[in-house]
This record gives sequence, C-alpha cells and structure tokens, in this order.
Amino acid sequence: MSKIFKNEIIPYARQIIGRNDIAKVIQTLKSDFLTQGPEIEKFEKKICNYTGAKYSVAVNSATSGLHLACLALELKPGDCLWTSPNSFVASSNCGLYCGAKIDFVDIDENSFNICPNKLEQKLKNTLSKNRPRILVVVHFGGNPCELEQIKKLSRIYSFFIIEDASHAIGSKYKSTKIGDCKFSDLVVFSFHPVKIITTGEGGMILTNKKKYCKKLKLLRNHGIFKDIQKFHKKKNFSWFYNQTILGLNYRMSDIEAALGSSQMTNINKWVDKRNIIARNYIKHLKNLPIIFQKVNSCNLSSYHLFVIKIDSKIKKFNRNKLYLKLKSQGINANVHYIPIYRHAYYQKLGFEKNHYKTCENYFKNCLTLPIFPTLKNKDINKIIKNVRSFFI
Repeated sequence: MSKIFKNEIIPYARQIIGRNDIAKVIQTLKSDFLTQGPEIEKFEKKICNYTGAKYSVAVNSATSGLHLACLALELKPGDCLWTSPNSFVASSNCGLYCGAKIDFVDIDENSFNICPNKLEQKLKNTLSKNRPRILVVVHFGGNPCELEQIKKLSRIYSFFIIEDASHAIGSKYKSTKIGDCKFSDLVVFSFHPVKIITTGEGGMILTNKKKYCKKLKLLRNHGIFKDIQKFHKKKNFSWFYNQTILGLNYRMSDIEAALGSSQMTNINKWVDKRNIIARNYIKHLKNLPIIFQKVNSCNLSSYHLFVIKIDSKIKKFNRNKLYLKLKSQGINANVHYIPIYRHAYYQKLGFEKNHYKTCENYFKNCLTLPIFPTLKNKDINKIIKNVRSFFI
C-alpha cells in the first residue's frame, strides 16, 4: 500500500467557508447579540423566501428539528412512527424520544428512497392500531421521494408526513422546491458541515401552519412564553417570563444563523456544481457493472451524496474491496448508510434483517464517492480512473 500524505487525501465531503461568511460571523460576534437576537429571524425569513414555506423555525440540529416536529404533531407513547431504514438513526430516533413504536418501510431499488408501493402494501396489511401516526420520508442523497403518491396514501390512512430533508435543501420535486410543505406537514433541513450549506451545526423546521410554528418556537426555548401583555397586564416588567409547557433548549445561536444567511447566497451555484460533478461521474462510469441512483427527469437532486451500487448479479466484485482500493489511493469514499435496523440498539428492539431485502442488497453493494463544489477536476478524474480500473 502506497504512503499517503495528509494533503493528498480526497474527503467524501467538505464545507466551503468564504470571506463573506467569515466577515458576517465576525460582524455578529461584535454585535450585542450572540443568541436570541435578530440574525435568527433573518435566517428563518431567508429560508422561507427560498423554499416558499410560510413559516420556519431555526434549531441547533436536524435531530432536534425532527424531535420537535414529532412533538408538534403530538406523537405519544403507544403511537407508531414509520420511516426508511436507509437513513441516519435520527430519522427514527425522533419517534423513540417520544416513546413511540418504530417500524420501517423497505426502499425502492432505483431511487434508494422509501418505496411508495411497498408503503401502500404495508398499510393495507397492517391493523389500523399499528399503522403510523407519522411517516418520516427521507430524501436520500438529495433525491426527492415520490411525495404526491405518498400524500395520497396519507389521506386514505390518516397519517402525518414529516420530510427528513437533511440532504435536500436546493432539491426540487416537480415544479416546487423541497421545503415548501406542499405534500407534508413539516420539513426538516440540516446544516451540518457536510451538507449543502452549513451553520456549523444546525437545522430548520418548515411548515405552512401557524399553530405548528408557534408550538415549535415555544418547544425550542424551554416552553417559555414572554408575552408580557398576556400574563402581566398591569405593569410592563421586562424581566417577566413564564414556562407554559415542558420544552427543551434546541435554540440556534445568532453566530450560526449569520453564517447560514451568508451561505444561502451560494446555494444555487453549489447545487449546480454538484449536479455537474454527478453528470461527469455518470458519463464516465455508466458502462461498468454499477447502478446509479435514479433521479426522475422532472425532479432536481441537490446531490448531497453521490452513491454507486455494485451490480449484485456479478459476484466477483466486492464493495469493501473497492473501498479499500480507493482508500489506498487517498480517496476517502464512504458508506451511506448502515441500515438503522442493523444497529445494536435496534436489534435489541427485535428488528430482523430479512424483512428489508432491498435495503439489505443496497447496503451490501453501495459506496459513496466524493462530491462537493470545490472538488477539483484532477481529483474527479483520479476518482473515475481508480473506479474504472477496479472493474476493468
């Protein structure tokens, strides 16, 4: 194995922090507010203007956002939450935090997203008491789910829809941006450093219903209400506050919000660049025994991830061997994801691998290639060359 120096390694993802981002953060650091200040509302409005959603609530992570979304929809112990097994554990943990029962719907072999046909079949075959109160759909890698078909099922079987759009800010489903809540009750974005834009850590919940927005803002701040006129009509005491429900501290700081607002100026350019890289990969790897994630022609993927799947019909090729080959050449590929039900905690809950055959096949053969807007052409060519040489 050849010696690899640190500066030669190609990561699978990387944040982009420009001079304007740094300047905006410094400006906020010099201001009167580092938290609970004006930058939060500015960022929230910017996200609403971009997506078309009516309301948005900034939080300190997408995990927090998913938890609050479940609380806003009043998920309780004994309720059921269903989601895709091909995701990060946060997509289902949010239900466990509320004491709900978790189940999974197998994925589509082409989109790598939750399969609407399998969802419909599972709903038909499940007793009403065990059907989901909430379905969390995951736009895996930035590829939009079949939202219209899933929305129709939600009307028939009476469940709420949360879009885990952690990968998908900048994506489009048909003519609308992911985040507009046209086909869902709530949408959650992630602003982790490897995502499309970053706030360092952070997330955003979007909705078109004012009642959810009000509850989410209350929940993210300990359940504390500060409407002085409502609680203390006689005297205007600025120090007055009142905890009305049991909430949490899931607030985003003004420093993070300022960075997020600055990052938003580049989002379209960065999504375009990711799509250019994806098309380059597909062009040069399409004749190999690998399968690409299918993005419908009417949709736009943000390509947070670029995943290839080795054709399982050809037994001589192995995902782990390809991973090690790339790593030996300083290319840090990755695997997204270990199916949620395979984790030790979920195994204790009684989940079995053979229930999700498509996800199992996907997991055993998938590999995420590096993709981010500043990935250099020479590095893209190096990745392509090494993947091709593995198969040829």
